[in-house]
Amino acid sequence: MTSSRPYLVRAFNEWILDNDCTPYIVVDAGIQGVQVPTEHVANGQIVLNISPGAVRGLVIGNGALEFSARFGGVPMQVFIPLQAVMAIYAKENGEGMVFGSEPGSPDPDGTSREREGEQSPSGQEDRPSGRPTLKVVK
Repeated sequence: MTSSRPYLVRAFNEWILDNDCTPYIVVDAGIQGVQVPTEHVANGQIVLNISPGAVRGLVIGNGALEFSARFGGVPMQVFIPLQAVMAIYAKENGEGMVFGSEPGSPDPDGTSREREGEQSPSGQEDRPSGRPTLKVVK
């Protein structure tokens, strides 16, 4: 199946706007292909306001999110592969969604993860245990 991330990003963006809030995204600036103003990157991440008043020509496609905006008065075309979008939330109340990695998606080192029997960085196999698991993302 294709990634659910583009559909969720579009849906949360619409939901946040419908509730008169400001959609912000958190982006992993270290992912290959990300084009953002590097002077605003902190700890490898950047938070961007994607509201209609802040950006022009926002397109949330199935592979990437892109728009044009001004940063410190300087216009820039921003391009973000959707795998780099870590979260989308409303500025006013923090409501939104944090994304984890999806099976088959590239890891930051560029390799693809398989579903079952994959080796974790610790060398142990990752196998479904039958119970859901959650992971804290900071």
